[in-house]
Amino acid sequence: MPRFAANLSMLFTEVPFLERYARARAAGFAAVEYLFPYDWPAEQLAEQLREQGLTQVLFNLPPGDWQAGERGIACLPDRVEEFRAGVDQGIAYAQVLGNRQLNCLAGLKPADLDEQTAWETLVANVQYAADRFAETGLTLCLEAINSRVDMPGFMLDTTGKVMALIEELDADNVRLQYDVYHMQIMEGDVIRTMECLLPWIGHIQLADNPGRHEPGTGEINFSNVFAALDRMGYQGWVSAEYRPSLETEDTLSWFRSAN
Repeated sequence: MPRFAANLSMLFTEVPFLERYARARAAGFAAVEYLFPYDWPAEQLAEQLREQGLTQVLFNLPPGDWQAGERGIACLPDRVEEFRAGVDQGIAYAQVLGNRQLNCLAGLKPADLDEQTAWETLVANVQYAADRFAETGLTLCLEAINSRVDMPGFMLDTTGKVMALIEELDADNVRLQYDVYHMQIMEGDVIRTMECLLPWIGHIQLADNPGRHEPGTGEINFSNVFAALDRMGYQGWVSAEYRPSLETEDTLSWFRSAN
């Protein structure tokens, strides 16, 4: 079976954030990710990793003002300096936490920003981040997020758009972050898509659809998905990034059966 990680921004939210590491370890996870680490000193988070024997696999670059509804700033031409500062901050945290991949959220395109300017800004910012990441051996992931349910206006809402962006870059350290939930909504045909794009997939996340709850609550046959990933020889992590429909520990039957 694939190697599974727990997203601590969404799982084990019954307890404060710093207590979730121990809950993840007790549940059997060997690795964790989360949306953002920046509210805590990097060394404090690294201490939790060490104490629980966990591997940090991913987090996102700073997204702008998340509480105000921003979902990344990479496509915004008036926020380039802020984006570059966020790249430096992300690198600094990764060097302490030990993960080799970070995700870049493209952002929501404002209605008054023309598509071409937003795209050119996104390409330039991602190229900058990829170049900076290459200096320290890091990989930059780009995630397609559905624009139908969760993030209307998100710049990269299909795998095709992510791949078009990757093709424009002069970089070999940029990968697709494939989220099964988001792409089931936008594209379907998730197994065949992952088979076709496997050389470019750096990280996978999962939740069932509809509802974004745990596997087994919706329409996706995750047993088939996991078996297909094994057949493909996928070597990366698969992160559980879902909203538990019950107490988190009561939603892990899929994880126990997969292991």
